[in-house]
Amino acid sequence: MKAYELLYVIDPSASDEVRAGVSARIDAAITTEGGQVDSIDNWGKRKLAYEIDGLSEGDYTLVNFHADPTQIAELDRVLRIADAVKRHMVVRRQEEE
Repeated sequence: MKAYELLYVIDPSASDEVRAGVSARIDAAITTEGGQVDSIDNWGKRKLAYEIDGLSEGDYTLVNFHADPTQIAELDRVLRIADAVKRHMVVRRQEEE
């Protein structure tokens, strides 16, 4: 398994239930095929560099995880169909030794 990090931005006006639902779907997409979530870091509301769908702020969350490269496509699909997620990016990170 390789190490990845996921940064995603949610609409800041989304309810706690919506945030929890998105987080649960991400967790399920990672762990279903044997992946492992290492840490979740909620950065809170931050100003966006440019407006996205009329929003000038977003609620940022960083997820560090280990997964097989084949799982990334499914994770990307899950994030694309989630209406509350405005932007996301999955990046492979270097293993710390």
